[in-house]
Amino acid sequence: MDKTRLGNSFFLRDVLDVAPALIGKTLVRRFNTGEIRSYIITETEAYRGEEDKACHASKGLTPRTAVMYQPGGVIYVYLIYGMYWMLNFVTSEKGNPSAVLIRGIEGFNGPGRVGRELQLDLSFYGEELLQSERLWVEKGITPVGIVCSERIGVDYAGKKWAEKKWRFLQK
Repeated sequence: MDKTRLGNSFFLRDVLDVAPALIGKTLVRRFNTGEIRSYIITETEAYRGEEDKACHASKGLTPRTAVMYQPGGVIYVYLIYGMYWMLNFVTSEKGNPSAVLIRGIEGFNGPGRVGRELQLDLSFYGEELLQSERLWVEKGITPVGIVCSERIGVDYAGKKWAEKKWRFLQK
């Protein structure tokens, strides 16, 4: 397993290239206790700019989405249902608000479970993956295969956007 930390250039690409490329990469978390745990990324979902009605940036630049307008390689976290922190990695060039939702890591399926396992909170918002001492991504392994499917829970965006096969899973 390659333990080289991914650089910003990995994330400065189109979200539809980054999201499947994250499958098999290693997500590393250093907890407040000093313990370090590594997890293989098994499922991702792409959200692509203001035109994507399922993307938070579809409403434009807001205090919540401001981090999505930064250059790729920063963390975007947000709270849902008042209890689950969702982990996203911003992608693309500055001003092109796109992000990859981490939906699954080895042993933890579902973005709420991922956030709970990683003990995420608002303090991660805007943190740079290349500089972070708490959370980063390493090259990891090459997956055997990747399956594409429709995104989950985005029916509110309309049929066109809900049916996009922008969810990627390890085979």
